[in-house]
Amino acid sequence: MAEEKFSQIIDRDINVEMRESFMDYAMSIIVSRALPDVRDGLKPVHRRILYAMNELGMHPDKPFKKSARIVGEVIGKYHPHGDSAVYETMVRMAQDFSMRYMLVDGHGNFGSIDGDFAAAMRYTEARLSKMAMEMLRDINKETVDFMPNYDGEEKEPVVLPARYPNLLVNGVSGIAVGMATNIPPHNLGEVIDGVQALIANPDLDSLDLMEYIKGPDFPTAGYIIGRSGIRQAYTTGRGSITMRAKTTIEENNNKARIIVDELPYQVNKARLVEKIAELVREKRIDGITDLRDESDRNGMRVVIELRRDVNPNIVLNNLFKHTALQSTFGINMLAIVNNEPKILTIKEVLHHYLQHQVEVIRRRTEFELKKAEARAHILEGLRIALDHLDEVIALIRGSQTTDSARTGLMERFGLSQEQAQAILDMRLQRLTGLEREKIENEYQELMQKIAEYREILANEALVLQIISEELQEIRDRFSDERRTEIMVGEEAILDEDLIPQEEVVITITHTGYIKRLPLTTYRSQKRGGRGVIGMDTKDNDFVEHLFVTNSHHYLMFFTDRGKAYRLKAYEIPELGRTARGTPIINLIQIEQGETVNAVIPVERFDEDKYLFFATRSGVVKKTPIEDYINIRKGGLIAVNLREDDILIDVKLTDGHQEMIMGTAQGMSIRFPESDVRSMGRAATGVKGITLGEEDQLISMDVIVPEQDILIVTTNGYGKRTPASEYRIQSRGGKGIKTINVTEKNGPVVGLKVVKDEEDLMIITSSGTLIRTSMEGISTMGRNTQGVKLINIREDDSVATVCRSDKTEEEPDEESLDGDGEVVQASSEDSDTDAQEAPEQGLEDSEE
Repeated sequence: MAEEKFSQIIDRDINVEMRESFMDYAMSIIVSRALPDVRDGLKPVHRRILYAMNELGMHPDKPFKKSARIVGEVIGKYHPHGDSAVYETMVRMAQDFSMRYMLVDGHGNFGSIDGDFAAAMRYTEARLSKMAMEMLRDINKETVDFMPNYDGEEKEPVVLPARYPNLLVNGVSGIAVGMATNIPPHNLGEVIDGVQALIANPDLDSLDLMEYIKGPDFPTAGYIIGRSGIRQAYTTGRGSITMRAKTTIEENNNKARIIVDELPYQVNKARLVEKIAELVREKRIDGITDLRDESDRNGMRVVIELRRDVNPNIVLNNLFKHTALQSTFGINMLAIVNNEPKILTIKEVLHHYLQHQVEVIRRRTEFELKKAEARAHILEGLRIALDHLDEVIALIRGSQTTDSARTGLMERFGLSQEQAQAILDMRLQRLTGLEREKIENEYQELMQKIAEYREILANEALVLQIISEELQEIRDRFSDERRTEIMVGEEAILDEDLIPQEEVVITITHTGYIKRLPLTTYRSQKRGGRGVIGMDTKDNDFVEHLFVTNSHHYLMFFTDRGKAYRLKAYEIPELGRTARGTPIINLIQIEQGETVNAVIPVERFDEDKYLFFATRSGVVKKTPIEDYINIRKGGLIAVNLREDDILIDVKLTDGHQEMIMGTAQGMSIRFPESDVRSMGRAATGVKGITLGEEDQLISMDVIVPEQDILIVTTNGYGKRTPASEYRIQSRGGKGIKTINVTEKNGPVVGLKVVKDEEDLMIITSSGTLIRTSMEGISTMGRNTQGVKLINIREDDSVATVCRSDKTEEEPDEESLDGDGEVVQASSEDSDTDAQEAPEQGLEDSEE
């Protein structure tokens, strides 16, 4: 007895058993539950819900039925899992904020974008939507395979006919074992246009298809920032896109408020409002005085009231940074292809869909052909009977039984059993002349259809034409306008070669306004000239940074708080000469109170280059530039600053140069860059110069042999001193005097290493700019006061200086600026009129 009891025990290695059992479980989850089929874009539970509703007759033209009945039908026949899982899936297919094109028409409370749950299934009702009927169209024409359900008593479709590419149109998300899918919804019209384009030209690649399918189109609208993520996802199957809410800034009684009209996809509005309120309570976002949700049945409206003294752009930028007003959607186009999970490009998705549709059309045509041939076969028998009517009647009357009559007809006229039975079943009214004509007409129409069906099956081009025509019909009926707008952002340029490479001037004001200008905007003048207006500024604002770079180079922005940001030069808006510019906070996500203190154009992130940092307290640091190759949009910590210190300047070096630094009180120090060892990105640095009381570091530059050191003060004075007069010292000393600082010339504002073959640009606090030859600036010793470089008003002062390449000066009767304004050089130190500079190239002082 004991031997019989244990005779079925099989020895099995537990490692093998666990591995095989887990793999079986994993594949079941992957294929049968969590991932969509590439052909209809549905998971099994979605497919079963739609099929069960179709079998129950819940069509758009029929009354709604209780959701509980649908759930019971699905669970009882096709999906032996929890009722809540089935109901929640059906609810999502009825939510206009979850599905781009709803597949279920819901009646009752089906939840909200605030995260409210749907009412219990006993309260809600549902039926199929018109779009769902296109998913099921022709399913009863043997277009798809069926398989036994879980208990073998019913049949369910392996896949739906799906007369439009639902995988892209409605998207899908799911988590399997060791893999996940996340495909965003798209615009129906664009996707159908893409399919039709691929039918017309099968050689199109994924980038070509982006001409038709612009990108995801979310039901909640909003914005997508840039196209690079879309392009990467479409060409590789994986990518990440940045979604942003649609916001507007309104002015009301000198107070601003932010209005949120549309949200990123899958963002819970109530949770978002709670998050904003939490940030305000914790004082992580300053300036918000009130927060209201004014949404109603007419649309979404969240109102964020602001204080009078805050910049609404800064607040909005912080909201994008800290809340779901700006979110990321990670695209992973994973689907089941021939029972295997596969990551697909956009072309592969459409290719597999087209293959499915070709099979659907062929199988439907074969079904229609068999049906037409069967009917034609019957009609041929009826025609024979009508042609020999008297003989047929006599044969039937003379037969003892139906079987003998059927056999007699088959033997006498060579009919099949189906034809003979049809003759026996024929009603006497079919013997009238009109009915005989109908039979003949029906037969001729069927023969014409049979010929058409056979032609379709023999010609794949006709199959593709039918697919295109039927897709166009769906497009005409259901397509709508794109909801999600794709904004051209920092990564939205497809081909940089389309943007001309040119030398441009970048200006940044003290309060953070930036713009790009053609280099030819500025003209060369003699030392002491009054200059031209380079930018209109508001009171208490002035141009703080001006440099020249190539439109295709990177711009690295370094702020006083030691953070680094990055843009391409062409991403800076090009504006008019006197335009104030665009707030830099609209381009990079700097925080409130943070200012840009250094900007470096970088062509490549070479391994042998370094960034050399200097702070107001005289601390310096050197870090390889490759440490900054991956800068997030929200910025990157470039240097850790000590308390009450700020970053004043950054230089690009090769690791073997000499640095010179100047202070506001006229002290300077020159030391080898090698005195500062290479440090990590998060390091604080070491002492570069020992400062006197109430003194601070104001400038830093790189020593070039045989060149001079230019010093400029706030009152417009300056001088050149040979670099040889600045002896090399050890890092960290007090330095030597570089200029006598007096009440007449004022504190030092700039220290530059210059040469004769350069011009000097000087910008005042009021925005006036002058360009003068470096040769016109006197060369003097270190311990002198300097000469006047620019005439300035009593209420004005020098803000910043920049060097540029030498230009040839050609006299002109009157030198005009870009808008026709006469430019004059009226200075006690200048004896010539303003000169006009031809088109030229400038080299930025920081390269």
